[in-house]
Formats: sequence, structure tokens, C-alpha cells
Amino acid sequence: MRAKEVGKRGFWLRQLHTWHWISAAISLAGMLMFAVTGITLNHAASLPSHPSKHEQRAALPADLQAVLEAIADSATDSTPPELASWAADTFAIDISSLSAEVSPDEIFVGIPMPGGEGALVIDRAAANATYTVTRRGWVAYLNDLHKGRNAGVAWSWFIDCMAVSCVVFTLTGFALLWMHGRTRPLTWPLTGLSLLAPVLIALLFVHG
Repeated sequence: MRAKEVGKRGFWLRQLHTWHWISAAISLAGMLMFAVTGITLNHAASLPSHPSKHEQRAALPADLQAVLEAIADSATDSTPPELASWAADTFAIDISSLSAEVSPDEIFVGIPMPGGEGALVIDRAAANATYTVTRRGWVAYLNDLHKGRNAGVAWSWFIDCMAVSCVVFTLTGFALLWMHGRTRPLTWPLTGLSLLAPVLIALLFVHG
């Protein structure tokens, strides 16, 4: 009976160690990035920022001018496919899913992106377009990736996969603590502190 219990314990220890190191390996780079950007987000106001602006201009082709002239003034609608296709070829941007703000003088398309913002402005009278990109630096870029802000579907899936991997890493770590805790006296005081500290801080010092 004793040998059976030892064998069962050994089986679970091997399983936990395997899933613990696999989840650690998968989440290593992402966990490090999210930990560092957690610090930069917490101190965003004290970190220097040096925004840079880049501008490109291009004239509209005659066939596209005819398409834009047919758009009703003072309307907000999805970007016309012809304009989206031309912008992709001319400025290497994808605005096919973005809305266009239309006025008698111009057509404006805001282009959200991590760490900055872009804008495509079309002067209807002059028949030319200006594409402007403002970037706030690498810290702002990484902070926006941390929040998943304007980072796209692929990055959203990456965050979900990272979260699942971190959950597996944490739970297998807790299970290993449970199995080794009897030989390590500090295990449960430290574990209890890790659970209790954020609760106490939130209750005593965070007021919503």
C-alpha cells in the first residue's frame, strides 16, 4: 500500500513538473514583457516621451476623384472600397474596416495603432491626400501592447494564450507547493501573504 502511494505521488510530481516547465517556457518572454510594462504603465506619467511625426502626401487619381465626389457631404460611413484599395497601394495602410468622416471640404479617416495614431486626410477641392503618423516611442508602444490597445486580432489571441499559459504555470506551481510544503516551513506563510497582501491593500488604500 505504501509503495502504491509513493508511486502515485511520483506520477503526479512528474506530471506537475512537466506542465510547470512547459508553461514556463511558453510564457517566459510574454510574462517578462507584461511584468516590465506593468512597471512602465504604473509610472507612465514620470517616464519621458518624445513623439515623432511622419507625413506622406499623394495626389488622387482621376477615377478615384469621381468616386469621392459621389459621397454625400456631412456623412460618416465606412471607407469606400476604392479609397481603401488606393490607400493600401499608396501608403501601405489598411483602412478597409475603418469609418470615414466626410465633410464638404475633406474626408478624414482615423487610424488607431499601438504607441501612436495615424490619420488620412483627403482635401476634396485640391484632390490630394495626406497621411500622418504620430508615434510616442517604444515605451508607449509596449504599454499599448500590454493593454491590447489597437493591436489587432492576432495580438488579442496571443494575450489569451499567454493568460492560459500563466494560469497553468501558477496552478501547477501551487500544486507543487502543496506537495512539497511539509518539508518547507515558509511555504504557507509566504503563500498566504501573496494572497492576503493585495486584498488588504485594495481594502485599506484603494477607494473607488
